[in-house]
Amino acid sequence: MSPLSDTTAVDVIAPAKNDLAAVEEIAHARDQILTEIHKRIIGQDLVIDHLLTALFARGHCLFVGVPGLAKTLLISTLAETLNLDFSRIQFTPDLMPSDITGTEILEEEQTTGKRTFRFIKGPLFANIVLADEINRTPPKTQAALLQSMQEHKITAGGTTYDLQLPFSVFATQNPIEQEGTYPLPEAQLDRFMFQVDVSYPSESEEEEIVRQQTSDHRATLNPVLSPERILELQQLVLRVPVAEHVIKYAVALCRGSRPSEPGASDLVRNYVSWGAGPRASQNLILASKAKAILSGRFAASIDDVSALALPILQHRILLNYRAEAEGLRTHQVIAHLLESTPRP
Repeated sequence: MSPLSDTTAVDVIAPAKNDLAAVEEIAHARDQILTEIHKRIIGQDLVIDHLLTALFARGHCLFVGVPGLAKTLLISTLAETLNLDFSRIQFTPDLMPSDITGTEILEEEQTTGKRTFRFIKGPLFANIVLADEINRTPPKTQAALLQSMQEHKITAGGTTYDLQLPFSVFATQNPIEQEGTYPLPEAQLDRFMFQVDVSYPSESEEEEIVRQQTSDHRATLNPVLSPERILELQQLVLRVPVAEHVIKYAVALCRGSRPSEPGASDLVRNYVSWGAGPRASQNLILASKAKAILSGRFAASIDDVSALALPILQHRILLNYRAEAEGLRTHQVIAHLLESTPRP
């Protein structure tokens, strides 16, 4: 019997004798996770790959796509597959910071009449938090996410609370509807490891989606990993070795996007206002490590870095008005960087 058929056994991966064995096991678990997710999600293979990479690299994801592309369903399905606590926050213009972090309430004991404050945890106290339409809330509320995304902590009423691990924020954003929205500031965008563009399905995929979603059948998912095992595998990602030339290549890509750098190309100098910062270099390496072990390899490569350059850099490169006037897009700048940056 397959381990997935036993719903009582959530730890499909047996304890590893060493890191190499653990890499083989996580690659096998990845196949099982994909099998479970595809019970409800049709297509979107690259989006799912980025989602898993970010999760095991302890990163956060911003999903950009029009409504109806199953972004919310994908994230909730992942949480169910991995046996993680899931919380969805619908961001609206009237949402307050305390609505997501939590608030203190005044309670009175009936016997003594003594009054004390008690902290009520908000929806951020979950393993996977879906920030739905994150750009619909004002910057004050958006900023409430910053500490949790960076430090995995929340400060309320002068007290700091630890969030339960693993912890990831997956946010969605509609690219075509801008009325009544608040663009995310650069500091907020930089907290997201990936910006993942979610595209329309193919014709055959859409036909299958319609067939599946208009029936009365809802697939039952079998959990693949426990939260404790995910934490162990996240630690494994940190132990994945990276050759010096791979680090140099990741750093060169990011530095090449900065117009103030002495070696910046004419295209970058003429069309880019601000390039990617050091967090982008770190994310390129961390995500490459996670991508490697999910593929069954215990070493990150330059090809891993190149494959992840677009989702990691596209929300960190700010183009100027000249680029906008001439129709230049961020993905074209990244393609130029990949072509012009020499591989060691």
